[in-house]
Amino acid sequence: MIKWKESYKFVAVRYFMDISYRGTNFNGWQIQPNGITVQEEVEKALSTILKSKTPITGSGRTDTGVHASHQIAHFDADELDPVKLVFKLNSFLNGDISVNEIKPVKNDVSARFEATHRTYHYHIHQAKNPFKKGVSYYYHPQLNVEKINSACEIIKKWQNFECFSKVHTEVNNFNCQIFEAKWVLTGSDHLFEITANRFLRGMVRAVVGTLIDVGLGKKSLNSVRDILESNDRQKAGRAVPAEGLFLQEVVYPKEIYLD
Repeated sequence: MIKWKESYKFVAVRYFMDISYRGTNFNGWQIQPNGITVQEEVEKALSTILKSKTPITGSGRTDTGVHASHQIAHFDADELDPVKLVFKLNSFLNGDISVNEIKPVKNDVSARFEATHRTYHYHIHQAKNPFKKGVSYYYHPQLNVEKINSACEIIKKWQNFECFSKVHTEVNNFNCQIFEAKWVLTGSDHLFEITANRFLRGMVRAVVGTLIDVGLGKKSLNSVRDILESNDRQKAGRAVPAEGLFLQEVVYPKEIYLD
Protein backbone atom coordinates (compact mmCIF):
# COMPACT_ATOMS: atom_id res chain seq x y z
CA MET A 1 0.00 0.00 0.00
CA ILE A 2 1.42 3.40 -1.00
CA LYS A 3 0.97 6.15 1.56
CA TRP A 4 1.18 9.89 0.98
CA LYS A 5 1.67 12.83 3.27
CA GLU A 6 -0.54 15.91 2.95
CA SER A 7 2.29 17.56 1.05
CA TYR A 8 2.06 14.69 -1.49
CA LYS A 9 5.56 13.52 -0.72
CA PHE A 10 5.97 9.75 -0.97
CA VAL A 11 6.19 7.80 2.30
CA ALA A 12 8.00 4.49 1.99
CA VAL A 13 6.43 1.19 3.00
CA ARG A 14 8.07 -0.66 5.89
CA TYR A 15 8.96 -4.31 5.39
CA PHE A 16 10.06 -7.12 7.67
CA MET A 17 12.74 -9.42 6.28
CA ASP A 18 13.17 -12.98 7.62
CA ILE A 19 16.86 -13.95 7.36
CA SER A 20 18.86 -17.12 8.10
CA TYR A 21 22.64 -17.23 8.28
CA ARG A 22 25.58 -19.37 9.21
CA GLY A 23 27.67 -17.06 11.40
CA THR A 24 31.00 -18.90 11.14
CA ASN A 25 32.56 -16.50 8.64
CA PHE A 26 31.04 -13.29 9.99
CA ASN A 27 32.01 -10.87 12.76
CA GLY A 28 28.48 -11.01 14.07
CA TRP A 29 25.33 -9.30 12.85
CA GLN A 30 25.95 -5.59 13.46
CA ILE A 31 28.01 -3.42 11.11
CA GLN A 32 31.43 -2.55 12.52
CA PRO A 33 34.61 -0.88 11.22
CA ASN A 34 36.68 -4.07 11.05
CA GLY A 35 35.34 -7.38 9.80
CA ILE A 36 32.51 -8.54 7.55
CA THR A 37 29.07 -8.70 9.17
CA VAL A 38 25.70 -10.11 8.15
CA GLN A 39 23.96 -6.73 8.32
CA GLU A 40 26.59 -5.23 6.02
CA GLU A 41 26.19 -7.97 3.41
CA VAL A 42 22.38 -7.80 3.39
CA GLU A 43 22.37 -3.99 3.22
CA LYS A 44 24.83 -4.06 0.34
CA ALA A 45 22.69 -6.50 -1.66
CA LEU A 46 19.44 -4.68 -0.86
CA SER A 47 20.86 -1.26 -1.78
CA THR A 48 22.24 -2.60 -5.07
CA ILE A 49 18.91 -4.14 -6.10
CA LEU A 50 16.80 -1.13 -5.06
CA LYS A 51 19.38 1.31 -6.49
CA SER A 52 19.24 3.36 -3.31
CA LYS A 53 21.06 3.17 0.02
CA THR A 54 18.72 1.10 2.19
CA PRO A 55 19.71 0.54 5.84
CA ILE A 56 18.20 -2.34 7.80
CA THR A 57 17.53 -2.69 11.54
CA GLY A 58 17.68 -6.14 13.11
CA SER A 59 15.71 -7.57 16.01
CA GLY A 60 19.00 -7.75 17.91
CA ARG A 61 22.62 -8.48 17.29
CA THR A 62 24.38 -11.82 17.36
CA ASP A 63 28.07 -12.15 18.20
CA THR A 64 30.89 -13.45 16.02
CA GLY A 65 30.30 -17.07 15.02
CA VAL A 66 26.67 -17.19 16.21
CA HIS A 67 24.07 -18.44 13.72
CA ALA A 68 20.44 -17.53 13.07
CA SER A 69 17.61 -19.68 11.77
CA HIS A 70 15.20 -16.78 12.03
CA GLN A 71 16.54 -13.23 12.31
CA ILE A 72 14.16 -10.37 11.54
CA ALA A 73 15.16 -6.98 10.16
CA HIS A 74 13.09 -4.06 8.91
CA PHE A 75 13.72 -1.63 6.06
CA ASP A 76 11.80 1.10 4.24
CA ALA A 77 11.35 1.18 0.47
CA ASP A 78 8.95 2.07 -2.34
CA GLU A 79 6.14 -0.41 -2.82
CA LEU A 80 7.65 -3.61 -4.26
CA ASP A 81 7.03 -7.27 -5.00
CA PRO A 82 8.30 -9.17 -1.92
CA VAL A 83 8.54 -12.54 -3.72
CA LYS A 84 10.68 -11.13 -6.55
CA LEU A 85 12.87 -9.26 -4.07
CA VAL A 86 13.52 -12.44 -2.08
CA PHE A 87 14.64 -14.19 -5.27
CA LYS A 88 16.93 -11.32 -6.29
CA LEU A 89 18.48 -11.00 -2.83
CA ASN A 90 19.27 -14.70 -2.67
CA SER A 91 20.92 -14.41 -6.09
CA PHE A 92 23.21 -11.67 -4.75
CA LEU A 93 23.99 -13.09 -1.30
CA ASN A 94 26.60 -15.77 -0.71
CA GLY A 95 25.69 -19.25 0.49
CA ASP A 96 26.03 -18.36 4.18
CA ILE A 97 22.97 -16.06 4.11
CA SER A 98 19.43 -16.63 2.88
CA VAL A 99 16.39 -14.37 2.86
CA ASN A 100 13.33 -16.52 3.56
CA GLU A 101 10.46 -14.06 3.36
CA ILE A 102 9.61 -10.35 3.14
CA LYS A 103 6.33 -8.94 4.45
CA PRO A 104 4.89 -5.40 4.64
CA VAL A 105 4.17 -4.15 8.16
CA LYS A 106 2.77 -1.02 9.75
CA ASN A 107 5.06 1.95 9.19
CA ASP A 108 5.73 2.67 12.86
CA VAL A 109 6.80 -0.90 13.74
CA SER A 110 10.40 -1.68 14.72
CA ALA A 111 11.98 -5.11 14.34
CA ARG A 112 14.05 -4.37 17.42
CA PHE A 113 11.45 -3.04 19.84
CA GLU A 114 8.19 -4.79 18.90
CA ALA A 115 9.35 -8.39 19.43
CA THR A 116 7.51 -10.14 22.26
CA HIS A 117 9.48 -13.42 22.37
CA ARG A 118 12.96 -14.47 21.30
CA THR A 119 14.14 -18.08 21.33
CA TYR A 120 17.73 -19.32 21.27
CA HIS A 121 18.89 -22.91 20.78
CA TYR A 122 22.27 -24.23 21.85
CA HIS A 123 23.43 -27.49 20.27
CA ILE A 124 25.92 -29.95 21.78
CA HIS A 125 27.00 -33.29 20.28
CA GLN A 126 28.93 -35.85 22.31
CA ALA A 127 29.86 -38.23 19.50
CA LYS A 128 32.39 -36.77 17.10
CA ASN A 129 30.69 -35.85 13.85
CA PRO A 130 32.43 -33.88 11.06
CA PHE A 131 29.07 -32.80 9.63
CA LYS A 132 28.20 -30.93 12.83
CA LYS A 133 31.47 -29.04 12.99
CA GLY A 134 30.81 -25.30 13.22
CA VAL A 135 27.10 -25.64 14.00
CA SER A 136 27.25 -27.65 17.23
CA TYR A 137 29.66 -27.81 20.19
CA TYR A 138 31.54 -31.11 20.47
CA TYR A 139 31.68 -31.82 24.20
CA HIS A 140 32.37 -35.39 25.28
CA PRO A 141 31.88 -35.54 29.10
CA GLN A 142 28.57 -37.02 30.22
CA LEU A 143 26.02 -34.63 31.75
CA ASN A 144 23.23 -35.16 34.28
CA VAL A 145 20.25 -33.80 32.34
CA GLU A 146 17.85 -34.18 35.29
CA LYS A 147 19.96 -31.88 37.47
CA ILE A 148 20.38 -29.44 34.59
CA ASN A 149 16.62 -29.17 34.17
CA SER A 150 16.20 -28.61 37.91
CA ALA A 151 18.60 -25.67 37.52
CA CYS A 152 16.51 -24.48 34.54
CA GLU A 153 13.46 -24.30 36.80
CA ILE A 154 15.39 -22.00 39.15
CA ILE A 155 16.47 -19.77 36.27
CA LYS A 156 12.91 -19.55 34.91
CA LYS A 157 11.72 -18.02 38.20
CA TRP A 158 14.47 -15.35 38.23
CA GLN A 159 14.38 -11.84 36.81
CA ASN A 160 17.77 -10.12 37.19
CA PHE A 161 20.44 -11.81 35.06
CA GLU A 162 23.40 -9.51 35.52
CA CYS A 163 25.50 -12.54 36.54
CA PHE A 164 25.16 -13.89 32.97
CA SER A 165 25.76 -10.61 31.14
CA LYS A 166 29.03 -9.51 29.58
CA VAL A 167 30.68 -6.96 31.84
CA HIS A 168 30.54 -3.25 30.94
CA THR A 169 27.30 -3.77 29.00
CA GLU A 170 25.36 -0.51 28.73
CA VAL A 171 21.72 -1.37 29.44
CA ASN A 172 19.00 0.29 31.50
CA ASN A 173 18.52 -2.88 33.53
CA PHE A 174 19.41 -6.57 33.58
CA ASN A 175 15.85 -7.86 33.92
CA CYS A 176 14.54 -10.52 31.53
CA GLN A 177 11.33 -12.51 31.61
CA ILE A 178 12.11 -16.16 30.90
CA PHE A 179 9.15 -17.99 29.36
CA GLU A 180 10.87 -21.33 28.80
CA ALA A 181 14.21 -22.96 29.60
CA LYS A 182 14.78 -26.67 29.09
CA TRP A 183 17.53 -29.14 28.26
CA VAL A 184 16.71 -32.08 25.99
CA LEU A 185 18.84 -35.18 25.34
CA THR A 186 18.32 -37.13 22.10
CA GLY A 187 20.81 -39.96 21.73
CA SER A 188 24.21 -38.31 21.97
CA ASP A 189 22.89 -34.85 21.07
CA HIS A 190 21.95 -32.18 23.61
CA LEU A 191 19.70 -29.20 22.92
CA PHE A 192 19.19 -26.27 25.27
CA GLU A 193 16.17 -24.11 24.43
CA ILE A 194 15.47 -20.78 26.09
CA THR A 195 12.74 -18.22 25.31
CA ALA A 196 12.49 -14.75 26.83
CA ASN A 197 11.24 -11.26 26.11
CA ARG A 198 14.86 -10.08 25.79
CA PHE A 199 18.43 -11.29 26.28
CA LEU A 200 21.59 -9.62 27.55
CA ARG A 201 24.91 -9.70 25.71
CA GLY A 202 26.56 -13.10 26.14
CA MET A 203 23.71 -14.29 28.33
CA VAL A 204 22.80 -17.59 26.66
CA ARG A 205 26.38 -18.82 26.34
CA ALA A 206 27.01 -18.01 30.03
CA VAL A 207 23.81 -19.80 31.07
CA VAL A 208 24.83 -22.90 29.09
CA GLY A 209 28.33 -22.86 30.61
CA THR A 210 26.81 -22.70 34.10
CA LEU A 211 24.34 -25.51 33.34
CA ILE A 212 27.17 -27.69 32.05
CA ASP A 213 28.91 -27.23 35.44
CA VAL A 214 25.67 -28.36 37.10
CA GLY A 215 25.50 -31.39 34.80
CA LEU A 216 29.10 -32.28 35.67
CA GLY A 217 28.43 -31.97 39.40
CA LYS A 218 30.78 -28.98 39.73
CA LYS A 219 27.93 -26.69 40.79
CA SER A 220 24.94 -27.53 42.99
CA LEU A 221 21.42 -26.17 42.68
CA ASN A 222 22.09 -23.98 45.73
CA SER A 223 25.17 -22.56 44.03
CA VAL A 224 23.00 -21.63 41.01
CA ARG A 225 20.80 -19.58 43.35
CA ASP A 226 23.93 -18.00 44.89
CA ILE A 227 25.23 -17.06 41.44
CA LEU A 228 21.92 -15.43 40.48
CA GLU A 229 21.77 -13.49 43.75
CA SER A 230 25.39 -12.32 43.41
CA ASN A 231 24.92 -10.38 40.12
CA ASP A 232 28.60 -11.28 39.56
CA ARG A 233 29.60 -12.60 36.12
CA GLN A 234 32.80 -14.10 37.52
CA LYS A 235 30.83 -16.50 39.70
CA ALA A 236 28.87 -17.97 36.78
CA GLY A 237 30.20 -20.58 34.37
CA ARG A 238 32.34 -19.98 31.32
CA ALA A 239 30.89 -18.79 28.03
CA VAL A 240 30.61 -21.83 25.78
CA PRO A 241 31.78 -21.53 22.14
CA ALA A 242 29.66 -19.51 19.72
CA GLU A 243 29.41 -22.31 17.16
CA GLY A 244 26.56 -24.10 18.95
CA LEU A 245 24.32 -21.05 19.35
CA PHE A 246 21.37 -20.23 17.08
CA LEU A 247 18.88 -17.38 17.19
CA GLN A 248 15.98 -19.72 16.53
CA GLU A 249 12.87 -17.54 16.45
CA VAL A 250 11.65 -13.97 16.92
CA VAL A 251 7.92 -13.48 17.53
CA TYR A 252 5.83 -10.34 16.96
CA PRO A 253 2.15 -9.46 17.48
CA LYS A 254 0.06 -10.57 14.49
CA GLU A 255 -1.57 -7.16 14.14
CA ILE A 256 1.66 -5.48 12.95
CA TYR A 257 1.49 -7.23 9.56
CA LEU A 258 -0.45 -5.76 6.65
CA ASP A 259 -0.94 -9.07 4.81
